[in-house]
Order: sequence, then structure tokens, then C-alpha cells
Amino acid sequence: MSVTRASDNDNRISRPRGFPWARALFLAGLAAGGNAVANTSNGYNLPVGVTSLSEAIYGLHMEVFWICVGIAVVVFGAMIYSLVKFRHSQGAVPDTTMLHSTKVEIIWTIVPVVILVVMAVPAAEVILKMEDTRNSELSIRVTGYQWKWQYQYMDGAEGVNFFSTLSRDSNFARQLHSGIDPNTVPNYLLNVDKPMVVPSGTKVRLLLTSQDVIHAWWVPDFGVKRSAIPGFVNELWFRVDPGKEGIYRGQCTSLCGRDHGFMPVVVDVRTPEDFKKWVEEQKAALKQPAAPGDGPPQSAQVLPQASK
Repeated sequence: MSVTRASDNDNRISRPRGFPWARALFLAGLAAGGNAVANTSNGYNLPVGVTSLSEAIYGLHMEVFWICVGIAVVVFGAMIYSLVKFRHSQGAVPDTTMLHSTKVEIIWTIVPVVILVVMAVPAAEVILKMEDTRNSELSIRVTGYQWKWQYQYMDGAEGVNFFSTLSRDSNFARQLHSGIDPNTVPNYLLNVDKPMVVPSGTKVRLLLTSQDVIHAWWVPDFGVKRSAIPGFVNELWFRVDPGKEGIYRGQCTSLCGRDHGFMPVVVDVRTPEDFKKWVEEQKAALKQPAAPGDGPPQSAQVLPQASK
């Protein structure tokens, strides 16, 4: 299933960081490949994303890709040259007296090791950056259920707590013999009744766990994915760049049961000012006394999920 974000697509080219010669290979590839490399929304490449993490991952991906392209050019170039230059039809005679060369064996052992080290250094930097959840400005506890997410805010938004469930129009359309054409439902199976709301330009830390089985929280444009495991708390973080406000969509990526495909993740990224207003509205709604017979507040209801 295709997962996209609702805000305008960002087709910028994220040039890899690191070694100058790798960047030179990247630029050479741009000249040769043209728009095929520049357009990351064509489904053949990773999305650049809207966070510093996703940009770093994309840059590492492209750097390693062009290193592999360089290796392929050298190896296959040597093979093709040898096959053409020394073919039997041109009178080439095999040298049956040739012995192994210690120098060549040392070279073709050292060169791959150097290449691996060259790739390992920037990869380690990105991994360390992904795991650094220090100095977060907003923490949210995310709990997976079959088949919904619960978001419990901490820090400045302490007290905001709600469940996020597949939207009703998608839920009705997915029913067997519903008579509803899924193509007529906006963001079919990728929309929820209450999205998670976060501010842009803020380091957000998620504390992931599960109440029943293993789930996985994933938003492609953020460049993050982490499992939610019962009895464990996993961490991840992201910071959406200012100016990239909008709706971003993802899914649970673990096989968590029969309705696994109906557990979307939707994040509403707002400006810090709009986020502050949203928090005040949520807290004000929690303070309002419920009328007799109203039942628990909507934010605390666990809505039943209809099955096929």
C-alpha cells in the first residue's frame, strides 16, 4: 500500500554528506540520470522526508548507492574489457603458466576493507544520531492496541490523552458487501478520527509500548520506525523542520492480527503557536463536567473495531 503525506511533495535533491569523491560520483550520476535521480516521489527511491533524520538517512543511502555504482563500473568494466580484448576469435591464447600473485591478493583484500570502513563511518554517525533522544522538548507515550493507538502527552502538554482509531468512513468502506467504492473515500485506510498533533521545530520523543501484541509505529516522511512491544518501552525521536507543517501518514508495520491493515498512523504537524492553542483546547475540554449519561469523555473511549 502506498503511504504518502498530504502536504505538498518535497522533490528537493538531498546531496550526500561525507567524502568529496562520493559527492563527485553523486553529481556525475545526476548529470547522467537527470530527473530519474532528482524526483524521489516516483516510487523507486527513498523519500527525502521532512526531518533532519530522514535527510541524513537519505544522504547516507545515496552516498552508499554511488559507491556501489563506482564499484560496479570498475568490476564489470574490467570483465567486459577482458572478454572483448582477449577473446579466442582474436587469437588470444590462455597463459597456463600464470601463478598466483601475493601482491594482488593483498590488494584485493585491503581495498574491500577500506571501502567498508569508508561506508561504516557515516553509517555509524547516522545510527548514533537516530538513538540520541536527549534534550527532547516534548514526550509522548504511544501505546499500541488491536487495532488503535493511544497517545498520552507529557511535559507541557501533560494530561492530554486520547485514542486514535481508523476513521469511520474507511471503516465502513472496508466491510464486506458494504457497497462503498474505496476509491471514493479520501485517504482510504490511511485516516483516523483523532491524529497525533505535534509542533514543528520541536524535538519530539516517543515512548513506545503495547498493551497486547507487537505493533510498530512508522511514518516514512519522518524516517523513523520502532516496534511497540508488550512489557518494554522503546524510544524514538523526530523533529519536523519549520515550514513543513501538514498531515503525515504511516501505518503499523507489524503483523499484529487480522485487522493489521486497518491501524494507520496520522500526525498533524502544526506551528508551535497553533500547537499551544490545541493543547489549551484539549485541557479545557477535559475540565468540562460531563452531563449525566454522557459516559466517559471521547478522548478516553475505546471504540470497537468492526471486522470483515
